Parts: sequence; C-alpha cells; structure tokens
Amino acid sequence: MAIREILLLGNPFLHQVCEPVKKEELPEIRKVVDDLHDTLLHFRAQHGAGRAIAAPQIGVGKRLVYMHIRQPHVFINPVLDNLSEEMIELWDDCLSFPDLLVRVRRHRRCRIIYRDLEWQERSQWLEDDLAELLQHECDHLDGILAVARAVDGRAFALKSQRHFLKI
Repeated sequence: MAIREILLLGNPFLHQVCEPVKKEELPEIRKVVDDLHDTLLHFRAQHGAGRAIAAPQIGVGKRLVYMHIRQPHVFINPVLDNLSEEMIELWDDCLSFPDLLVRVRRHRRCRIIYRDLEWQERSQWLEDDLAELLQHECDHLDGILAVARAVDGRAFALKSQRHFLKI
C-alpha cells in the first residue's frame, strides 16, 4: 500500500483509453485498490474533498474505479447503461485539477454494471450525486476529462471563487 502521485491536467496519460481488467490480474488489482484507497484518503485529508478515484489518475491504465463515501466500493470494468434523457448541470471538480471547477451536464440517472473484487458481476442503479460521480470516473477510463465536457467557454472557475458561482 502506498500513496501514489495523482496525475494532473496536462499529463497525456490521462487521455488514454484504459484496458479491461482480466480475472487473472486480480492479485495485482488488489494492490492497486490499496494504493487508490491510500491516495484518495490522503487527498481528502489535504483538500477536504474527494469521493472517488480512477486507476489512470495514478498512472494505471486499467478499467478500475475506487469510491469511498460511507464505505469503500470497487468497480472493475464498469459499464454505464440506461442513461436517462433527463440531465443535471453542476460544477464538477477532479483530483487531477484540484483547484479548478468545470460546469458540465450529466445524466440524472443510469445503471452501472461491473465486477467486484471476487469477480462477481454486479449492477446498481444510480441517480443524482452518485450518477454524476460515476459518470465522471468512467469518463477517466475512456481518457475523457471533465474539461472536455464543459458546457461552454465560460464554464471554468477556480475553487477559491466558488461563492460567485451559480447553476
């Protein structure tokens, strides 16, 4: 287990599409999950924010997301489907650009299908905050950053200017 460096906006690795995890890679993936856990909690202690992290943010090109809100949750090879037509607009933030907010639109509801650390297939219906969060993290697996989803050219702000922002 280790706190890993979080790759920052501008690093070309963040724009690469990740490879699926294979069942035989689970022992190595468990180590990556430990690193994702330590890295996320370290970021949260420093910045007071951070609910989830995707493997490419620590330089691992695998389809793996680690979320820790009330308890840890691991998503291996996640796929989103049943995206609602109804959208929400919000100021999105990211561990890879910790001082920047980006106004984006996301689907209000969706379903995530994934494998857990026991290689069992799971699915979960998501809405609002969780739907938005996991859309953001799954975008990372496809090399898409929130800055690419900005609603327009004025959809960027520094977190220090948050009090001026409206949706």
